[in-house]
Amino acid sequence: MALAVGRGFLVQPCYSSFICKNIYKPSSGVTNTFWPTRPGTTRRLIQTVVRAQLRPTWLPGLDPPPYLDGSLAGDYGFDPLGLGEDPESLKWYVQAELVHARFAMLGIAGILLTDILRVTGISNIPVWYDAGAVKYEFANTQTLFIVQLLLMGFVETKRYMDFVSPGSQAEGPFFGIEDGFEGLEPGYPGGPLLNPLGLAKDIKNAHDWKQKEIKNGRLAMVAMLGIFVQAYVTHVGPIDNLVEHLSNPWHKTIIQTLANSGS
Repeated sequence: MALAVGRGFLVQPCYSSFICKNIYKPSSGVTNTFWPTRPGTTRRLIQTVVRAQLRPTWLPGLDPPPYLDGSLAGDYGFDPLGLGEDPESLKWYVQAELVHARFAMLGIAGILLTDILRVTGISNIPVWYDAGAVKYEFANTQTLFIVQLLLMGFVETKRYMDFVSPGSQAEGPFFGIEDGFEGLEPGYPGGPLLNPLGLAKDIKNAHDWKQKEIKNGRLAMVAMLGIFVQAYVTHVGPIDNLVEHLSNPWHKTIIQTLANSGS
C-alpha cells in the first residue's frame, strides 16, 4: 500500500468507501477529502493534516502537551513528568530553569578560562574543583561565606519579589539606582546594570534573544554535568583532558578512560 508523507498532507490509498468512512475518521485538526477517480479505478483518500508539525518538538511527530503551546522561549513540548500542568508551577519552573542556565553559562566560562590560564602557565591557580578549598590572604573562609550569603540572599530576594509582583523592586530609594531594578518582565531585569549593551530592550518582541539564551543555557547545563563526571573519573580539568585526547585521538577517548577508571 503506497504511502506519501509531507509536511502538510498524508496520502493513503483506500479501496472501499465503507472502510474509508469508518476507519479513516477525521480527528482534531485533520480533514478527509475524497477525490473521485475514473470508473473502474480505486478511490483514494487524501488526508490534509492542518496542524502537522506547525512547530518543532523534541521528538519529531510527537504531539506536545496542551499547556506547552509554543509561546515560551525554548518550548519544544518536553515535559515527560507533567511538571508544568499547573500554570503557576510552570511559571516558577521557567524562572528556575532560566537562573540555572545562566549560572551554568557563567560556570562553564569560568572553568574553561581558569583552566586555560593554569594549563598554559600564565597563572598559578588551582583546578576548578579545588578552588573552594584555597585559603585567601585577604579574607578567611568564614568571612567569604557570610559575604556571599548576604549578597546572594539580597539578589535572590529581589528576584523572588519581582516574580511575585513584577516591577515592584523599583519602588523606594536605593542609592539612586532603584530604576535599574524595575525589570522588563520577571526573569529579565534589564537596565544599565544588568543589560549594559541594551540588547532586547523591547522584551515583548525579543523572542529570538530569549530562544538563543535558553538554548545556550541548556547546552551549558549539559556541559557542566559532563565536567562534573570528567572530574570525578579523571581527577583533572577539562583542558587537561582535551590536551590528552588530542595527543592520541584514537586511543585517548571516553571509552578507554572509563574502562581504565573501572579497572
